[in-house]
Amino acid sequence: MSKGIKSADPSAEKIIDWSMSQKIETCFDRVETMKPCPIGETGACCKMCYMGPCRLVGKNAEEEVKGICGASLPTVVARNLVRMIAGGTACHGDHGRDMVFTLEAAAKGETKDFRIKDVRKLYRIAGIIGVEFEGRPVNDVALDVAHKFIEDYGRQRGEINYIKRAPQKTQERWRKWGVIPRGVDREIAEAMDRTTMGMDSDPDSLLSHGLRTALANGWGGSMISTDVSDILFGTPSPIKAEASMGIFKENEVNIVIHGHEPSLAETIVDVASDPDLIAYAQSKGAKGINLGGLCCTSNEVLMRRGIPTAGGFTNQELAILTGLIEAMVVDVQCIMPAIVEVSKKFHTKVITTSEKARIPGAQHIQFDEHKARDIAKEIIRLAIDNFQNRKAEGSKVTQKYPVIAGFSHEYIEYMQGGRWRASFRPLNDAIMAGRIRGVAGVVGCDNPRVPATGIHKYLVIELIKNDVLVVTTGCGSQACGVAGYLTPEMALENAGPGLREICEAIGIPPILHMGACVDNTRILTVATAMAAEGGLSDEIGNMPAVGIAPEWMTEKAISIGCYFAASGVPVIFGGRPPSPIAASQEIIRIMSDVWYERFRGCLVFESDPERILSMTLEYIDKARDFLKLKKYEPGRFGTERVLMDMAARRELEKAERAAKPHIGIY
Repeated sequence: MSKGIKSADPSAEKIIDWSMSQKIETCFDRVETMKPCPIGETGACCKMCYMGPCRLVGKNAEEEVKGICGASLPTVVARNLVRMIAGGTACHGDHGRDMVFTLEAAAKGETKDFRIKDVRKLYRIAGIIGVEFEGRPVNDVALDVAHKFIEDYGRQRGEINYIKRAPQKTQERWRKWGVIPRGVDREIAEAMDRTTMGMDSDPDSLLSHGLRTALANGWGGSMISTDVSDILFGTPSPIKAEASMGIFKENEVNIVIHGHEPSLAETIVDVASDPDLIAYAQSKGAKGINLGGLCCTSNEVLMRRGIPTAGGFTNQELAILTGLIEAMVVDVQCIMPAIVEVSKKFHTKVITTSEKARIPGAQHIQFDEHKARDIAKEIIRLAIDNFQNRKAEGSKVTQKYPVIAGFSHEYIEYMQGGRWRASFRPLNDAIMAGRIRGVAGVVGCDNPRVPATGIHKYLVIELIKNDVLVVTTGCGSQACGVAGYLTPEMALENAGPGLREICEAIGIPPILHMGACVDNTRILTVATAMAAEGGLSDEIGNMPAVGIAPEWMTEKAISIGCYFAASGVPVIFGGRPPSPIAASQEIIRIMSDVWYERFRGCLVFESDPERILSMTLEYIDKARDFLKLKKYEPGRFGTERVLMDMAARRELEKAERAAKPHIGIY
């Protein structure tokens, strides 16, 4: 990638060039002028009281420098990181809570606009959390499930419900080290308490509670959100769509759905096909209504409804710069306030819909699940009325790419054996045989401080070349989509021979789009199912799997990385150097060596993409060695086929039964 390129997405780069020629400021300009604080970026600044801020810097800061209260550098770095975990967990936790309230309203019949779409998923979840469902009305079951989930937020003692969903050995590790969360809100509150001045100053103790808080996200708020969204809107299965800025149409009303929660977005999708609204758009000179998405709200309606995506976080200002957007409708999370300033140079209306995410200068239309369709119609009519105000200016893009999205846990299981023989056995066998070397989750944000989406693109291609199956969520999946990487044809062009063989046999891409950033929890349930299937590890730890956030930037990403590390997955965070823990070698040691010893997972920071790749392959091969699997050999499809007699088959079946733990994952 040449010096000066700001985005690895060609359509985005074209628009950036145009914006610079027009002297319109975007995040790509601000990132050049706003330099990071060199002390705060390494975690060495303490702002927990107003005796400071204290800057713990110097040649021997780790051993000698203390804050005014006496806090050491490792303590300060740990406190700062735990507060990031708490912020990320609060954000995803509130997302999940809102979804539960919508489920409750639907179950009570308080809203006519939402209903239970996936009854089978509802019954599965009811069975996991101990809600009786046999012979009961669907809405009664849904209401009890909603109330069980609400308990998970406010519980003060005990354990959140979904802990029992993890492999037994993983649960045992959590109990040994005291990191099982009690309630989502309980752990966030304690994280804030522990990190105030005069409270916990033991770095290991602080980080352990950070893991407990992160687990309240991964096995609590986010997992709840994913499951409730599936129950209300349907569990995703593969669907074809399109990606890139070229999705916008010059002769139609273009509405962008941006943010993270699916409730309003799903309703807008339903209402946009209303014949009366289409006729209204035509009366204003448009041929129709065109919906597109950004960020994770986009992923929600992409994987369920096939609504095209314009990309991830760094593309939000650029979408407006096309000059084709009548309305950008935002809910919560990852929304740049700058979109309002950009919109003033065009005709675009920015519409906020949540009290939790107001933007000065935007028009606010509060979403209420009790009258969702009426609100959706109001928003669409506002956009239609704005069509006649469209100006000629803008950077138009025509290029777009096909995308196959929507690989849920359930569908990945189904595609390996059908409805009646659904299983993770074929995937486990392919890994054991060496056809698939391992699995990598390449997820998370795109960041303007690096050529945006570029590290994502580099890593996913290099990983599939090395026979590593890639799963992706959030803006990572958007990065793959706008690059044209989410089609089965990718396997033929780029995947290694073993991975290509598996992809061709099943008919899947080598890079699986698994949803929004809350849907990283689908990866946890897949890993748990693989452990239950047997033949590999009997826990999530020691699986030949790695998590990577190549261009992370949010507190949510830190929380996600930590709940994967606590669950037993080595996690690598990329992007620009240094890292939020770079100031303390002790914190680096705890998060890499100590966490790996306790949980078989860790979180490390590495800015060099080539080094991230080599570390990923090293972690995968280390796990294969630990499991005594056949050594991976590049270019080889795996072990030779051997005819087995009945005695050998009985021995194999006996070994598999012994390896398979008896846990209730679906």
